[in-house]
Amino acid sequence: MKRTGNRPPMGYPLPRLASSLTHEEICYFEPYFLTSLIFVVSVNRPRVLQVRNYGRNLQIREITFRNPILAVKCNRKRVVVCLEEALIIHNISDMQVVYTVKETAPNPRGIIDLSANEENCFLAYPGANHIGEVIIYDAAIGQARMMIPAHDSPLAAIAFNNSGTKIATASEKGTVIRVFSTLDGVSLSECRRGLKRCVSIFSLAFSPDSKYLCASSNTETVHIFKLGAASESEPGAAEGSSSPVQGWMEYFRRAASNLHNQVTELFSQGRSFAYVRLPCQELRNICTLT
Repeated sequence: MKRTGNRPPMGYPLPRLASSLTHEEICYFEPYFLTSLIFVVSVNRPRVLQVRNYGRNLQIREITFRNPILAVKCNRKRVVVCLEEALIIHNISDMQVVYTVKETAPNPRGIIDLSANEENCFLAYPGANHIGEVIIYDAAIGQARMMIPAHDSPLAAIAFNNSGTKIATASEKGTVIRVFSTLDGVSLSECRRGLKRCVSIFSLAFSPDSKYLCASSNTETVHIFKLGAASESEPGAAEGSSSPVQGWMEYFRRAASNLHNQVTELFSQGRSFAYVRLPCQELRNICTLT
């Protein structure tokens, strides 16, 4: 079972949720904030979106689509259903379709995210399947805002912060995670997960204050990055430092400014300041920060 949202359903105890879903295999479910309302897609009926109240164990509504559902996202204004080459946007109050984004780039893994903030009701999805382009779409008014050229290789994961003002992206290579402004598309931060091997990034998540970002993958390590403070905390950042190590670091930083852009980026990318070891690897997982 894959939960597609970042917020756990806390209206009722989790055992009660589990007991209401035991009669069928579930491939996706999305909780609606701190309520007992959930959106469910089952393995046996992958084209059907079920709207349930798991507190009362009631089936509220079913909506059938032409193709299998690959992801479901919601906020207090919209419910977005991701199909492989289309996005169906519903009004949360009556589940009526308000917008349809047709002929999107093939998206077999259902890589999308919807901002939790209805004031910045932004939807993000891949702009191509051969390169890491991100489309930022305003789901409140049904208009595309911008395209962000985030990576050279296809996208693997995307995630908004709580306010919808930032978006984190990772490519299939999994070595570099980038953070962009959703207001103007400007690159804000770059985080390097590693150099030795490429991994499959499964999920990204901001902390509530957007100061931290975590990333989980098919490895046993969950990385946590501190955003916007790496250059201030790293050696050599302070003026007037007399440490030989700090002096050498500053020398290399200045030398790097004259090299090719890719080398310069390597020096400026922040590394994780903390990590968590999982008991196993290769299992699909979701990370979050509270």
